[in-house]
Amino acid sequence: MGRTYFVEEAVGQYLSDLSTKLTPYVTGLLVGQCSLQRDYVIRAVRTPPKDEQKDGSISAPKLGAIDEEWITTHASQVSRMLPGGLLVLGVFIIATPELSKESQNALRKLIFSMEKSLAKRRLWKPAEEEVSDRAALQICSATKKVVCRTYDVLDPKSSAKPADWKYQSALSASWLALGCTVNVNIHIPLLATSPNHDLEKNTKNGLNRWSKQIEDSVFLINGQVKGDDAELLEGQKKSRGNTQSSTQFSDVKVLTQLSQGSSHRSTATVQVCSGSINLKGAVKCRAYIHNNKPKVKEAVQALKRDIINTLSDRCEILFEDLIINEGPHKKSFEREYHVLPRRLFVPVAGSSVMLSDYKFGDEATGEIQERFVEMLDQSVQAEDIHIAEEISTVDICPVTDNTEDTQQKQLTKATLLLKLQQNMGVVIAAAVAVFASIFSFNYFSD
Repeated sequence: MGRTYFVEEAVGQYLSDLSTKLTPYVTGLLVGQCSLQRDYVIRAVRTPPKDEQKDGSISAPKLGAIDEEWITTHASQVSRMLPGGLLVLGVFIIATPELSKESQNALRKLIFSMEKSLAKRRLWKPAEEEVSDRAALQICSATKKVVCRTYDVLDPKSSAKPADWKYQSALSASWLALGCTVNVNIHIPLLATSPNHDLEKNTKNGLNRWSKQIEDSVFLINGQVKGDDAELLEGQKKSRGNTQSSTQFSDVKVLTQLSQGSSHRSTATVQVCSGSINLKGAVKCRAYIHNNKPKVKEAVQALKRDIINTLSDRCEILFEDLIINEGPHKKSFEREYHVLPRRLFVPVAGSSVMLSDYKFGDEATGEIQERFVEMLDQSVQAEDIHIAEEISTVDICPVTDNTEDTQQKQLTKATLLLKLQQNMGVVIAAAVAVFASIFSFNYFSD
């Protein structure tokens, strides 16, 4: 039996509008949530046109000319703008009847390419019971016929399986929200052996270690520890018959372990470092979960991933910005102080879900609005942009020459003391022998 996708009615209208465009085909992404019981699609987003396509000077009538890298990059950008619980769960193509035979092969290729790209960026590992099916939606622009199939992205040889595509009104109008503030203070050493002070690679390695701490953390939901298999809404009143957009919000506290338990064996490693990176600040995290009897495990997993993703994404954005402004090959290594982009949230009409983005201090509101139009095909009013947090920083500290001289002096002094301690026994023995000789000489002389 195939999977069933419950789809927001607004998505159907959006796809219908795209099918009237006078082009051979239109591609795009499907955004929603996967669960073991059912899947939800709450957004569809067309692939933004490239500059030459905007001018109308180039038209690609064949699906073989689809720019796979462009669509994959779009998927990566969109995934940054999704809060916890949401993901890019498929791709769609609206094509003329002449291209229908090519469509399914093109969709399959896009799904595996997209998933490979998204998986590279993740700092968390999928759960064993994770849903690995991704949707491939094909729509005929002439007949409006909809065909939905799925592919298992964990199986490169996976064949298409049929899936149901069902529209539903107010699908995400009363989804549940979880939010928390996580205080971050991460110290990442820069190894002296690291070539060219690869800041991005070192930062990712440091975040990888930190993400494991988040995975092992305890989450208090509204001040309580709940079992993984308990229902999230257990003990709470659930509103019924309300199709208007409303959010039931749960406040979450994250308790990280200070040290490993006695069952874990830990070792200390001494490494020569050329500097360090310090990430510091408080980040706002948010996750959304469907209201069909969600389990605590689903909600906590969604929030954990948002915590990990939001910090990782900000660092990626910062390094991309540094490459644009300073170039990819920076020879000097001096102390630097950078401000990470701040997180903002934007509401979605008819839904309790809010989408996310990041803003540098010098970015104008108009740039944020343009990005939402380009990436998510959504117009945003300036008053609907909610900046959620204060400033978070990155401090890149090299080891100065003075520090190295001081360390060398301390090392030399420590070496001398060590040698003195090692030879102390010989010195004492020699002193005793000399004293004994003098004593015996005076004794026999008398």
